[in-house]
Amino acid sequence: MQFQKELVQICEKYPQLKLNFQYKIWETDFLRFYQSQINYNISKTSISLSTTIYKGKKSYSFSLKDPTKEILQNKINDVLELIDQLPEDPDFVDLEDDLSKTGEKEKTNNIEKVTLDKKIEILEEFSKAVEPYDFKIYGTFICNYRTLYIVNSNGLDKREISSPIYLECKAVNQNNEVTVLEAYGGENFDNFNKDNFAANLTKKTKAATAEVVDVEAGEYEVVLAPRCIGEYLMYLEGSIHVQSLDTKQSYFEGKVGEKVFPDNVTITDDPNHPELINFDYNGDGHIYNKVPIIEKGVFKNFFVNNYYGHKLKMKKNGADGSALVMDTGDIDLSEMIRSVKKGLYISSLHYMNFINRRETSITGLTRDGTFLIEDGKITKVVNNLRFTEKISDIVKGITEIENKSYTIPYSSNYGEFGIYSARMPHVKVNGFKISSSTKTV
Repeated sequence: MQFQKELVQICEKYPQLKLNFQYKIWETDFLRFYQSQINYNISKTSISLSTTIYKGKKSYSFSLKDPTKEILQNKINDVLELIDQLPEDPDFVDLEDDLSKTGEKEKTNNIEKVTLDKKIEILEEFSKAVEPYDFKIYGTFICNYRTLYIVNSNGLDKREISSPIYLECKAVNQNNEVTVLEAYGGENFDNFNKDNFAANLTKKTKAATAEVVDVEAGEYEVVLAPRCIGEYLMYLEGSIHVQSLDTKQSYFEGKVGEKVFPDNVTITDDPNHPELINFDYNGDGHIYNKVPIIEKGVFKNFFVNNYYGHKLKMKKNGADGSALVMDTGDIDLSEMIRSVKKGLYISSLHYMNFINRRETSITGLTRDGTFLIEDGKITKVVNNLRFTEKISDIVKGITEIENKSYTIPYSSNYGEFGIYSARMPHVKVNGFKISSSTKTV
């Protein structure tokens, strides 16, 4: 890549500076469907360069779209005229200096593999599967292909390729607007089981034809879908990033090596898991290796990057929480549901906000299929509920973990549609706190 080589040359041209470049070529094929019809399909390519320039402890950051060497050189000249007037960051030590690389393997371009015709064929099957229940499907089917080059003045010259897939399929009842959700994500489309996806979506759709009821506020025994426990853990992830130690926002401060959760909870950050979207490096360019987070309830590691590793004198490990995996348990989902006398099955979460980050207290809503469990059976649809809980208490309340796990995709759907994934089972939790009903589906 010619421009990447030019970035290396620019680093060599300014030995008095520290330069950090992230050069990204991002392609997407974004399909949206609405009322079981294709709404639109967008294919686009975006080329961008994010740059930080350090002169001593003073820095300036900027981004360029469709950069050229001339445009970049002019911007650097502008920065050099003003950087001396900027305040210092007393905690800056150096840029990433670990030059070791992964295999930086090539990857299949899923934009080419999962063609528009293939997407339409798949979605038509899902539409037909839910049609007998008077549901229509809505959602997005995204394939990306991204090449990222990380270059800096310490000699880093690394490349990462990713080609994530994101399919989110929401079935909506045409009479009362009850919704259910099924999703798939990953990089290896050969892992996608279309028949299982359709069967799971249809099962939820059938359950969503039941009577809609309210439940009272209080504590419930709940079965959380993989998407839910994954979201809770990703919100908890902020307490695991070492920056939260610096800002005194971490629930895990002073707890390395301590038992914080039940024995059945083991969580790792595994960017090479075969069922997940994989990563070679963290944002600094440090190799992103598998790191244990919780082992049989014991907190093991923070995510430590270059800047805060230097500032807090902690060993950096490259982890950043983009590939969380929870170990499975020993109980089948049907058996887990049968064990609930009266409780809730929660499919998805929405609009979560922290009340107190350090205490992990959070509020939010259930969404896309909340069901009442009575005498071990799912019996009714429940209006969406508001919960106010501590994520730490939710994890402490886990009594059973399913013997199977699922890949759950997440996407910001902003800018370049950043897509990542987690591998999670269903879990059963005691004492889950419902604060009110929204009176709406």
